[in-house]
Amino acid sequence: MSSYRFVILNQKDNVATALDDIPAGSIVKVTRQDREYDMTIKQNIEFGHKFAIVSIKKGEDILKYGEVIGVASSDIAEGEHVHVHNVEGKRGRGDKEHGDRSILGV
Repeated sequence: MSSYRFVILNQKDNVATALDDIPAGSIVKVTRQDREYDMTIKQNIEFGHKFAIVSIKKGEDILKYGEVIGVASSDIAEGEHVHVHNVEGKRGRGDKEHGDRSILGV
């Protein structure tokens, strides 16, 4: 068992934030909603980056701080890196809704 540090900011969260660089293959102990379990980190997780602490299906909300911070753009396995490659923001992207030209007023 490794002693890499990470934080789960709210018990509703489905991601944790690394407080150390965590190498792929490391086993970490996760405590969430009165459940404790060992989990294998699937990819290298850099300090400050997020990883899934449960499996997240495509289209499901990503929760951090107990709040929705995005939606999974693909299935994310427990222990996988959660970042721009598999998360889409939900807070409005005018460039996607109206095309890049609309944000320029043309």
